[in-house]
Amino acid sequence: MAFADLRQFIAQLESRGELRRVTAPVSRDLEISEIADRVSKGPAAENKALLFERVEGFEMPVLINAFGSARRMAWALGVEDLGELSGRVEKLLDLKMPGTFFEKLRKLGDLFDLAKAGPKRVGAAPCQEVAETRSPSLKALPIIKCWPKDAGYYITLPLVFTRDPERGTRNVGMYRLQVFDDQTLGMHWQTHKGSAEHHREAERAHPQKPMEVAVALGGDPATIYTGSAPLPPVVDEIVFAGWLRGAGVEMVKCKTIDLEVPAQAEIVLEGFVDPRERRVEGPFGDHTGYYSLARDYPVFHLTAVTHRRAPIYPTIIVGRPPQEDYWLGKATERLFLPIIRMLLPEVVDINMPAEGIFHNLVIVSIKKRYPGQARKVMYALWGLGHRYGGKLGVDATEKGPLDNVSQEWPDEIVMSEEIKALVSRRWREYGL
Repeated sequence: MAFADLRQFIAQLESRGELRRVTAPVSRDLEISEIADRVSKGPAAENKALLFERVEGFEMPVLINAFGSARRMAWALGVEDLGELSGRVEKLLDLKMPGTFFEKLRKLGDLFDLAKAGPKRVGAAPCQEVAETRSPSLKALPIIKCWPKDAGYYITLPLVFTRDPERGTRNVGMYRLQVFDDQTLGMHWQTHKGSAEHHREAERAHPQKPMEVAVALGGDPATIYTGSAPLPPVVDEIVFAGWLRGAGVEMVKCKTIDLEVPAQAEIVLEGFVDPRERRVEGPFGDHTGYYSLARDYPVFHLTAVTHRRAPIYPTIIVGRPPQEDYWLGKATERLFLPIIRMLLPEVVDINMPAEGIFHNLVIVSIKKRYPGQARKVMYALWGLGHRYGGKLGVDATEKGPLDNVSQEWPDEIVMSEEIKALVSRRWREYGL
């Protein structure tokens, strides 16, 4: 099922007993975070999405833990089980045109589904029912503080839209945003992220020109997920979202900048980054269970806030797994397994367990055919570019007779003295 927006997803969760409405007043300062942390780590039967309807000092309700289980994450992407995602990708990667008439029809149907994935541009959108362009402010947003030593309030579930200043290609990323004041945010796009590359290009080619940025909060759940997906630069996240949904994402042009955002979003922040400007962002309680260090990052300046008439503010907390970001990551694990298998056919399955802080520990099963094959797989996975620093691989495969072959150092290749002498004597005869 492709959800039209976040509200339709919430209705699905509630109808299937996966949502709890909290009507007691709560504070955005740590209280929401502590409640969500307990729920996400508590008994599975009590792990529900939470809609806080009375956040002290704010009219907007706060949605959290919507993606906080395998079941809810699967529903968000239109399947009943995350394992089904691998099958969908395998079907897409099978580019061989089959031989029989009926197989050709089936394949054409697959390609037609892919063609429908393109974005659909609209002139009016729910996310622009209310537009604040004269004196835009973040004051009305119940942005939460997650952990006691966080540097401030953080937007943690955004879709950040940027455009390559040279090629015009779009990037959508999920980067945390620290609130500096009512008009500025710290833009934490890490060095290897797509928007960071756009920022470097803007700094190199157009250092005096503001770099336009849009931040969408909410929208349909598949589109929200794609902000976290580690897609290659040639893949448009919005097209990928359309493929996941089975229908193109409706997009609308922003009011004050030349970017498009999901029409069904709850809230949109429009603005720009000065390519030359930096400000200290952090610390922030991260998924490792420790605070990430404060560093200089670009600054986002607000030019407009648009939103639905009664918007819902979606958020997550990041901390020691399992949290919502862990389940977002598990969806990525299932989606990208067929691609890894295409590169490494011996791979049977992979698992990135919560106990390993998701991407810091990877368990890989392979179909072993020769000694040293496990090491070959390790080197290949390490080369995919996701992790930096020291690495340790453990070959736990079953060992056979060839795994422990030991022998003396082989003889060095040396020509016989007899032949060397012969060639030396006849050298002039060769005409060389």
